Amino acid sequence: MDATAAVTATATATPFSALIRAASMEQHGTASTSTFMSDLLGGRHAVGAFARYTAQLWFVYQALEESAETLKDDPVAGPFVLPALFRTARIESDLAHMLGDDWRAALVALPETTAYADRIKECARTWPAGYIAHHYTRYLGDLAGGQAIRDRAERSWGFSRKGEGVQFYVFDQITNPAAFRREYRVLLDAVDADELERQRIVEECRRAYEYNSAVFAALGEEFPLAAA
Repeated sequence: MDATAAVTATATATPFSALIRAASMEQHGTASTSTFMSDLLGGRHAVGAFARYTAQLWFVYQALEESAETLKDDPVAGPFVLPALFRTARIESDLAHMLGDDWRAALVALPETTAYADRIKECARTWPAGYIAHHYTRYLGDLAGGQAIRDRAERSWGFSRKGEGVQFYVFDQITNPAAFRREYRVLLDAVDADELERQRIVEECRRAYEYNSAVFAALGEEFPLAAA
């Protein structure tokens, strides 16, 4: 067996869920350890920075969930349209709590956020398999790592435990997150795509993390620690 065939055989033998997780791990670490997120998790930012971050999430999840409606019958992306994960209404509740009833008037997308949301919409329109990459990086990341942000928000800014202001991080329709993640991995492993297409999805997953990191970098410039 030559080297190319050996690599192909290894990729084929590796479950897609494991492949996509391993390939995106480095980018995930970069995003989660950004200066802005480190300062947020360290309790060094005021609640205004948290509200601004939440506002950026609204644009991203609007793109994901408006696209979901058009993809629900798609043979590749359709199985990932899972209403129990939907976050937009919860983000809106959090923003209303933090910014008041006129919260929509206060929403301004960073250019980096607009680019991120536009890419999600583009994938949904032209490449449903690419939409899966964005679905995976957002929802599974917030289901797991997002809980640390919720805990910090409750401790730093006086939000009630799993109450108003942190509803985005409350997945109360998922009673067993560990079991849900296992089921999600089964969906990933069942994606109807050849090896070349799966590699493209992995690359889109990396790209999604890069978009997310760009948003964090922009927020870091907007909220330098000295001004927090």
